[in-house]
Amino acid sequence: MKVGLSTYSLESVIVDGQMDVLEAIEWIAANGGDHVEIVPFGFDLVDNDELIEDICKKTKEVGIDISNYAVLANLIQYDEEEYENEIKRIKMHVDIANKLGVKLMRHDVSAFRRKAEENTINNFEKDFPIMVKACRTIADYAATYGITTTVENHGFYVNGSDRICRLVEQVDRSNFKVTLDVGNFMCVDEDSLVGIKKLLPYTVMVHLKDFYLRYPSKHPGDGRWFITNHGNMIRGAIVGQGEIDIWQALKMIKDYGYDGYISVEFEGMEDSRLGSKIGMDNALRIFKEV
Repeated sequence: MKVGLSTYSLESVIVDGQMDVLEAIEWIAANGGDHVEIVPFGFDLVDNDELIEDICKKTKEVGIDISNYAVLANLIQYDEEEYENEIKRIKMHVDIANKLGVKLMRHDVSAFRRKAEENTINNFEKDFPIMVKACRTIADYAATYGITTTVENHGFYVNGSDRICRLVEQVDRSNFKVTLDVGNFMCVDEDSLVGIKKLLPYTVMVHLKDFYLRYPSKHPGDGRWFITNHGNMIRGAIVGQGEIDIWQALKMIKDYGYDGYISVEFEGMEDSRLGSKIGMDNALRIFKEV
């Protein structure tokens, strides 16, 4: 088991120019991370082989792995030309993953921002054939590189353990698995421990995230709160300081025999370096405790 950090966790300081992605990799290694997950927010790897090479060199220099490459996508396109263009775009990112030397790549299936009323199970079933076709096409392409593609329980639509299980089983490709996000179940009001138990058999990558939870009857005021599918409010927390029982979550993951990468994600209101450092420290400490 290797604990590391997603570059997404340091997005705020990358975007505002306090550090670039190479400096972020140095920071992760210096603060106890065993790997870096590359998420291109605040930098771009498209047609940028020089930066890809620099990332690979930097990780070797500081002695950490590149665990995963994760990109946004919206494969649910009803226009044939738009569908083919999106497939082509994600295949291009598979090429980038190969250049990075990773064997895992997460791509989204649907857009992250959707109207709540669109996230119904009926719409999911209507869109399901498009999802399956697209994920098969990308997984088959990635297989030529020996890359496993993954779906994450992410956002408000292709989320929830039952929907993710159904998709993975229907795609039915040995190199199409799950990036298990411990926290994201809360976006769709599912108990994280229940979701973890259901998805562990399909899991090849873990995101460790924590959230605060508040109900509408006790509005917490301003802050980076967002609304779940059923009207509750959640906000990013430092791992181990929010509502999720991180001890039990890591115990379940450990007891199942998972021995891969655990990527800490921080999206709280604290300084991103502070939140990321404490989160990685907590992950390592708690994993040993359980």
